Amino acid sequence: MRAVTVSIDVPHASGQVYDFLDVMAHHERFTDHYLTHWRCGGPDRGTGARATVTAALAGAKAEVAIEVVQADPPRRIVERNVSAGGRRVAHGTYTVDPLSAGRSRVTFTYAWVRAPLADRLLAPAVRATMRRANGTAMRRLAVELDRHVSATGT
Repeated sequence: MRAVTVSIDVPHASGQVYDFLDVMAHHERFTDHYLTHWRCGGPDRGTGARATVTAALAGAKAEVAIEVVQADPPRRIVERNVSAGGRRVAHGTYTVDPLSAGRSRVTFTYAWVRAPLADRLLAPAVRATMRRANGTAMRRLAVELDRHVSATGT
């Protein structure tokens, strides 16, 4: 299946954005519209940080294990997602690119490594659903970044 990519520009320096995204527990704040029941484990940040969540999309629910498998500060974080009893494996990649005047572009790409037959048969609908959910997550990320930076001053 082809990957799904969404982006948003935010008024924060790339280091601030990366530092926020690097903490696995922060992801609940902008993805809890479709990823619920967060249980984090491992280190708080960086490679090895992990969470188990319940994904609820298009009327279906699935447990998903998420683990950071690559962290390249201050630019890129790669997560490995496993669900459907290992039949669905994907990588979620956050890329943070600096823009002018202290702004950044955050891009999230969800790329399937392996997908169950039903996902492959319904690929256009599955991709559209993921694009909507992740687009919403990017808009919510921008709001949460504003809150975080205002609260912490970092």
